[in-house]
Amino acid sequence: MGSDMYRQQILDHYRNPRNYGELEEPTFRHEGFNPSCGDELEFDVVLADDGETIESVAFHGDGCAISQASASLLSQELPGMTLDEVDELDREDVLDLLGVEVTPMRIKCAVLAEKVVQDGADIYRGEKEAEKTSTEDDA
Repeated sequence: MGSDMYRQQILDHYRNPRNYGELEEPTFRHEGFNPSCGDELEFDVVLADDGETIESVAFHGDGCAISQASASLLSQELPGMTLDEVDELDREDVLDLLGVEVTPMRIKCAVLAEKVVQDGADIYRGEKEAEKTSTEDDA
């Protein structure tokens, strides 16, 4: 796909986000924000009976096209992944989902969804204190 096709995909996911909303009884819920752009996201995750495999995901929030499209695209990738696989996700994985070059100022927008889900998983496992995720310190 050419970069125009990817741009159209981003706009489509921004205008018609997949898995948008809330889950009634999530295994864990976590929220985060990107202070440099004003993006806010909250993810609900339901784990399968094994306590490790993501069964379903929903998100909601407000923000720029990059943050919302990234959340929508990631929400489609997460079901079936284990929490260990979620931990292994990095910036490049999210940028690959978007398919376009993201300027340094927009990286925080692109990775917010990934960070929110990873931090939510860490809090669920007791590996991190419960607090909002922020991209403030990301470069």
